[in-house]
Order: sequence, then structure tokens, then C-alpha cells
Amino acid sequence: APVPELFSLRQNYPNPFNPVTNIEFELPVTTDVRLTIYNFVGQEINTLVNERTAPGTYRVTWNGLNSHGRQVSTGVYFYRLETNSFTDTKKMVIIK
Repeated sequence: APVPELFSLRQNYPNPFNPVTNIEFELPVTTDVRLTIYNFVGQEINTLVNERTAPGTYRVTWNGLNSHGRQVSTGVYFYRLETNSFTDTKKMVIIK
């Protein structure tokens, strides 16, 4: 697969979702990557990726669980991709 030209964080799908959604991102270079889920007041819910990552296109699945393995409640959540030189945040909705 070709190496992406730009950093990108895509909208999750499906959205709204119950109970699982996919988050895709693209990296043009090797970089430290952190992909974190937050609730609507900004509290960290779970970290899905936290490692040095090679260039490429990645898909991460989130099962709606917090870092303690419990299902989160219905509502609005945010996911944030942070790298050494790029940060983006998008909104997603869990429905029951």
C-alpha cells in the first residue's frame, strides 16, 4: 500500500454506534501515536493506541469500553489522535 502523503484522522464509522465503531488514521512518517477517547466533559475514558508507529493507514476498533473494561453510557464522546507534529479531535455518539 502507498504511504499516505499527509496526517489524517477520519470520522469513525458507524456513527452513531452500538456497541462497536472503527477509527481510521493515516501517518506519512514514523511517529509516536496516541489515540485517546474522552467523554463530553474532557475526562479520559480509554487509550486505544500509545506507541511508536510506522507510516501507513490504520484502523482501530473501539468496543465502547472504558479503561476498566466497563461499557460507557449513551452520549457524545471525542477521540483524539496525537502525534509528534499533528493533533486532531473528532466527535462520535454511542446509542443504546
